[in-house]
Amino acid sequence: MILKGFKELTHYLEQPRNIVIIGHKNPDGDSMGSTLGLKHYLDKKGHNCTVLVPNEYPNFLHWLPGSETTYRFDWQNSQSQKAITSSDIIFLLDFNALHRVGDDMQKTLEKYQNDFVLIDHHQQPDDFSFMYSDVEICSTSQMVYQFIEMNHDLELIDVAIATCLYTGIMTDTGSFRFRSTTSKTHRIIADLIDKGAENDRIHNNVYDANTYNRLLLLGKALTNLKVLEEYKTAFITLTNNEKNSYDYQKGDSEGVVNYALSLKGIVFAAIFIEDIEQNLIKISFRSKGNFSVNQFARNHFEGGGHDNAAGGKSTLSLQETVTKFISLLPKYASELKFSYEK
Repeated sequence: MILKGFKELTHYLEQPRNIVIIGHKNPDGDSMGSTLGLKHYLDKKGHNCTVLVPNEYPNFLHWLPGSETTYRFDWQNSQSQKAITSSDIIFLLDFNALHRVGDDMQKTLEKYQNDFVLIDHHQQPDDFSFMYSDVEICSTSQMVYQFIEMNHDLELIDVAIATCLYTGIMTDTGSFRFRSTTSKTHRIIADLIDKGAENDRIHNNVYDANTYNRLLLLGKALTNLKVLEEYKTAFITLTNNEKNSYDYQKGDSEGVVNYALSLKGIVFAAIFIEDIEQNLIKISFRSKGNFSVNQFARNHFEGGGHDNAAGGKSTLSLQETVTKFISLLPKYASELKFSYEK
């Protein structure tokens, strides 16, 4: 764990500040849950907080308390720039380096003259003035809870804060099934429920809000599933045309890679999604046991994340990317074979 400048930060926040809270590009449940949860908390402490995200986030997260006040940097650029310029300090949540917000927003943040606060659980974070980094914690939303706890303010957690943080923890742990989910995580979840988080409603809002086209897209993705038994690996592809055929919306492919990982005997799963707008292939990796997809993504696909969940990208074509991926597997045959062995 890295805890840098916490006492100084606590002292600085004793006076009302203009604060901007930023999540990563292509925000997920933990990004939105942690940023909005922190906003509600700091607002209750007397600060003026604005949440900024680089681009759109999935519709199944738009119900989160406070989401209607969030600015999108790509769409509401003037409002976002004004908030950054007038802020006293910026919190960076759920990402470990400025490039994770995209080129345009990164350039703006690199010109920022005041301090940054990093709260994040990804590996190998960049250095900032104030840091709370812990790769052992399952989600940034849990870290926000523990940040509130370190400030002796758990009594300030209300329904809005509890709902946001519960959502972030739930989504980043795969509904509490990943091995990063600890007994402490469950104790925190229990406290959030006690403080008003409606676990059944949150689950329904996130996981039971499928459109007809999203389910058809899932069916198409599963027909594209390929299994490489000798490497305990499975992968899925989605072309741009396939996405368009089912009126693809942001977040429609969220969690699809987990279906590949759910196969008996599979320890490594990937999904390759063609993105014509960005002219690249977006990749999500998942694993079981000791095989580190974080290291795999860093070594070969300009990505990273966690040991069992990571992302990457490729500027090759979809077929070339898949061919490259398959060609790498023999190098990892032993690691994949013995992923569950110490």
